[in-house]
Amino acid sequence: MHEYLIEGGFPVKGTITAGGNKNAALPCIAAALLSEEPVVLHNIPEIEDTAVMLNILQSFGAKATNIGRHSWKIEAETIHPTCIPAELSKKIRASILFAGPMLARCGRAEMLPPGGDVIGRRRLDTHFLALTQLGARVDVNGHFTFTANKLSGADIFLDECSVTATENAVMAAVLAEGETTITNAASEPHIQDLCSMLSKMGAQISGIGSNILRIKGVKKLRG
Repeated sequence: MHEYLIEGGFPVKGTITAGGNKNAALPCIAAALLSEEPVVLHNIPEIEDTAVMLNILQSFGAKATNIGRHSWKIEAETIHPTCIPAELSKKIRASILFAGPMLARCGRAEMLPPGGDVIGRRRLDTHFLALTQLGARVDVNGHFTFTANKLSGADIFLDECSVTATENAVMAAVLAEGETTITNAASEPHIQDLCSMLSKMGAQISGIGSNILRIKGVKKLRG
């Protein structure tokens, strides 16, 4: 049997920079579409998932420029609600996170069922529930089409404390007309990161870190 022999009594010192959290980076990349102004994200991990999210973002017409190690500048002044390419959608579960921002900016989002890791049944009902209560229509016919003439604030109780559904609901609600309350919201640190980013962009979100989020919609977010 292998074993480790550790002799103590030697002081250790030094510094280490923590790598960026993938589960925070992915929704933040999607959220950059909510502003017409440039958004700069730092400490983005260099992994396939973030590369796929940046490629999806560019398929909508946004620009993503690497401005340094782990730093990206995203410019989404003009974007188009085209369907997410199949080869990208099937690679990553987080492709569903573009539904909220694209609805808020363009009134339309279209995508194939997301791919990614298969770790059991991962339903999308909670996303549909949250977005329809904000005023969206969802058509499912081999792929998903989300449309909305206008998003309006609502009282939303999530039937599942879903991380990505909470993120989608928050991203759609920040530009919706009126006030939104999301109850049974997930409260993981990466959701707090997303809410902090949106707050820096001008969103009005209270209750960050709790299971009840209150959002006052604004007309525009800054970079």
